Formats: sequence, C-alpha cells, structure tokens
Amino acid sequence: MYTFKLVIQTIYGTLAIWQALIQGKPKAYNVLTKETDAFIETIISDWNTPGGVAVAVVKKNSQGIWDIETRGYGRANLGGAKVTENTRFAIGSNSKLFTTLAVGLLIHNETLSPRLSWESTVASVIPSWELMDPVATKQTTILDIMSHRTGLPRHDFSPKASDDVLDVIKKLKFHKPSAKFREVWQYNNNMYTVLSHLPPLLLKSRISFAQYVKENILDPLGMNSTTYSFDVSNATGQLAEGMIRQGVDTSKNPFGDGIIRSVPFTWLDAGGEDGDYSGNGGVISTVKDMATWLQTLLLGGTKPGTNVSVIPVEAVEKVSTGFTVKTGQAPFPERSPSVYGGGQARGTYRGHEIIEHGGSVLGQKFICFTQSRKFIPVKGFNTQITCLPSDNLGIAVLSNDHTYGSSIMEIIKYRLLDESLGLTGIDWNSRYKAMIAPPQDLVKKPVDPSPPFVDFTILAGTYNNPGYGKVELCLVSNNTSLSKSCQTLISKSSRILPGGVESGVPTFLGEFNALGMTYIRISHYDGNTFNITGLNSFATGDPAKPYWVFSYPSPSDGNIFAEFAVDGNEIGFGLTGIWGAGKDILGPKGNTMRERAEAWFTKL
Repeated sequence: MYTFKLVIQTIYGTLAIWQALIQGKPKAYNVLTKETDAFIETIISDWNTPGGVAVAVVKKNSQGIWDIETRGYGRANLGGAKVTENTRFAIGSNSKLFTTLAVGLLIHNETLSPRLSWESTVASVIPSWELMDPVATKQTTILDIMSHRTGLPRHDFSPKASDDVLDVIKKLKFHKPSAKFREVWQYNNNMYTVLSHLPPLLLKSRISFAQYVKENILDPLGMNSTTYSFDVSNATGQLAEGMIRQGVDTSKNPFGDGIIRSVPFTWLDAGGEDGDYSGNGGVISTVKDMATWLQTLLLGGTKPGTNVSVIPVEAVEKVSTGFTVKTGQAPFPERSPSVYGGGQARGTYRGHEIIEHGGSVLGQKFICFTQSRKFIPVKGFNTQITCLPSDNLGIAVLSNDHTYGSSIMEIIKYRLLDESLGLTGIDWNSRYKAMIAPPQDLVKKPVDPSPPFVDFTILAGTYNNPGYGKVELCLVSNNTSLSKSCQTLISKSSRILPGGVESGVPTFLGEFNALGMTYIRISHYDGNTFNITGLNSFATGDPAKPYWVFSYPSPSDGNIFAEFAVDGNEIGFGLTGIWGAGKDILGPKGNTMRERAEAWFTKL
C-alpha cells in the first residue's frame, strides 16, 4: 500500500511540475496577434522604411506568470536578412539606464571607503572634475549628473574619436553653460561618460566599465546577447545595419524611395567596449534580452524566474524617480508632463503610470515639437524601452530606420500599449504623419553677398577651442599656399566627398573627427557669416561611385552658423546653433562674437 501511495504521489507531483512548466511557458500569441502583425507590417509599408523593427511585450498575468512575446519584422540589412528576435540593435541612450544602475551597485558596495552615495559631489570623487561654472563645479552631485541639471547643454560634438573618458571629462570645463546650475533639464551625453568612469576609478581591481556591467548585471541576468562590443555582435552575423534613404526630396514626398544606404557604426572608435560613448550609448542588444531586462525592471531588480536580487531595488526605484522636469507640457492629450530620474523619464499615458526612455546611435532620440506641433525626426538606430509598473507591463521597440525609425517605433509602442491595456485604439499613424516637419525655410543667401572683413585666404588656417579641439580650415578654391595636409584633403575631396562643395561658393573643408561628423564644411553666406555642415564619407563598394556623403545637419535640420571676427589681436570664429541647449533656452548674449558664440575657436 505504501508503495502504491508513493507511486500515486510521484505521478501527481510530476503532473504538477509539468502543469507549472506549461503555465510558465511564454505564450506565443497574446498581444502580438495576427492583427497586430498585420498592423506593424502596414506601418513599415506606409512609412516606406528600408529597415525593420523588433518588438518585445512582457506582462504578468492573473496567475502571476509572465506572458512573453518577442518578434521581428522587416529587413535587418541591405542584404535583405529578416529581423528576428535575435537581431542585434544598437540601443543608444537606453544604455544610460545600465550606467545609472551600475552606479547604484557601487553605492550599495559596502567595501568602498569612503562610501559613495547619490548625493556624493563629483568633485569629491573625480580629481579632474571641473566646470566653467564654479558653483556647479563644487556642488554637482551624482544625482545632478544623471538627471541632466548641471546647466550644460549637450555639446555633443566636443568628444573626438581619439578621446578617452578622461579626455572627455577634462574638456567639460571649457563648455559654456546655457542655464544656471539646477535651473532646467538639459540633456547631456557627456555626463554619462563621467558616470562610466566610476567603476575603474573606485574599485581596487580597476575593472573596466563595460566589464563591470557585464559581470554584475548582464551575466547574472543571463543577457548573453547584450554587449558593448561591436566585434562580439558583428561576429554573430545577426547585427542589424542602420538604413537610410539618400537623396529624397522631402518637400515633394517625405516617403520617397531615394537610394537605400547602410549607415556604418560611426561611433565605434568613440565607443568600443570602454570608449567615451559606452556609458551614454554603447549597448547592443536584442528584443529577446530586452524582454528579460523589462521583467527585471518591473521586478525591482530581481532576476526573472528566481528570487535572486541582481540590482538593489532601491537603485531601480531611485533612477526611475523624477528629480528634474523634462517636459512641462504634455505632447499629447493622452500623455502627461514628464519628470526625469537617471536614464528614465516618468509620466502617465491614459491614466496609467509609465516609465520609459528612448535612444539612438547618432544622437539621443527625443520627440521634438515645433510651436506648430510638427515632429522633427532624429537620426540613428532608434529604440524605446517602456515599463508600466502598476500594470506589470513592459514593451520594447527597436528600429534600424535611420530617418523615421523614431516615429515608427512610437506608433507601434502606442498600439501595443492600447492592446495590452484593453483600451480603445487611437490612430497614432495619422497623428505622426501629420506631424512630419517639412524642410525648414532656411535663410536664403543674398544674391550678391558681401565679402568678409579680410580675404578668404587669411581666414584659412588652424583654429582651436580647448573643448572641441583643433581644426584646420582649408580653402577649397585656393590652389596656392596650402599646407601639405590641406593639399591632400582638397585633392581627394571630390572623390571622397561627392557633392560636398557647392560650386562658386567660397568654402573651407577641415577634418573634424567628432561624433557624427568626420569632416566640417564652412561655406560663405554673407559678410563674416558662414554656414556649417558636418560631413561623413562612407564607402559604397561601387568603383564608379566609391563614396557617398551623409550630411549633419541636413538642410532640413535648421541654420547653424560660424561667424568670423577679430577678438583683441586674434582672429577667430564663433559657432551658433550647435550646442544643443534645452527647450526655449536662448543662445549666449554679449557685445562681441566671442561672447555670443556657443563655442569660440581662435586662430593659431
């Protein structure tokens, strides 16, 4: 009898185990139904995207089991490979959350002496820390850095490909602030580079930042497809390519075909595993791993399927708490104003609390509305990671559409939110299409522009700004008195920068090697004022047309100027329209160009 009872108990125990396993198995169809699949495919078609998207939806059901769905749509690369749940995308500024949580781990490290806290001043931790504002230098805390309230605008073009993290930190004291300390939210990638310096600085092992995140976050969570290494991702054969449509006349058709190009990972030299880009945007991942990440965040740092705490819940809560007002006005009636913590923004959507962040490779993804509520898309691999803590719901959308990926992923995100929450759907596709900003009316050049205060040949030469570095301006039309380096650049410019110089316009070219631009073009506008354009030269693989050029900013992105002037006994030029200040913040004021410049370059 005892043996029979033991057998019965064993059978029931085995059945119970199998039942639990079956219940815990991710459902194949929940939110990502055939109708949702068709909707996403329609969006890809409507926006004529050359790329694709990958999505993840996680939600804890009424039995306490996670429903997990991951799927890919569209093209991963020029070769036509399909996007899958294992396709790897650069997630851009969604990397910032890994950085702040890594800092949270350091704060909870009891072996550190002295201990670190969110209120620790940066000056007390990093010896080389200094800002132009002495008050900010002394009082800036880790919390100030992560919540973007130091007073500094973006200054994204300051870091060079050759810079390391310490180089970036040392340049900060030369960056003009655009607001008072703790006055307003202003996004700043460089501050997250500062945070990435903390693990190798504070730990006796001098472990690198990327390795610290890998050993303490990624590996414990089993996020084996997530890395800071391009080489590791590329070796899998599953790395997506950023896709762009070149040569589209957006004034006639913003969704024109153009020439489909693949945008290389231009930030690699500045990122790698531990370059200056790692802390603010260096992560490469998949939606399969993002599903794990979403669950971890919703579980307060606990590894899904276990009771093992990988990240202290206090750290998860801290970085998702709002400390700075990000947007004081709601972008849509269904949204609220939002506040910013550390790599996380918090607000509501249709009455549901929402914590999220966006990211892209060639510039932080953000929703930019003009006064007429037009949407200006930004560039790069676009990603959106969204959590609804009260609803136990998480959504990730990754796109490799360089031009409209930011719009596409928002449309898909909102559709998935409405489906998951059981809300009546909103036509987000029509909304975002209506908000596409037409090319801005640039200030037209005078028919007969006046010359600058000195001859163009005198303006040629090497200039320096200690925060942005040196640049040698080579006058394209001058065939005499060129330096050897200028002779080399001008001689190859027609081949490597096709269409990069407008005929008949006095133009300077220079190697710049900043994030997002390899070359800088300064073309005469009128008097002492010149237009500024950043240029990237990419190989095509076609011997007949070996290179194509990506311009930043594009003609539709606005007016960026350089104005030459004499300051004392020195010739220099000041840049305006380039520092990336916060909303409604005006440029510097002053009586001289040097005072009015966002960055001033002095001729050497």
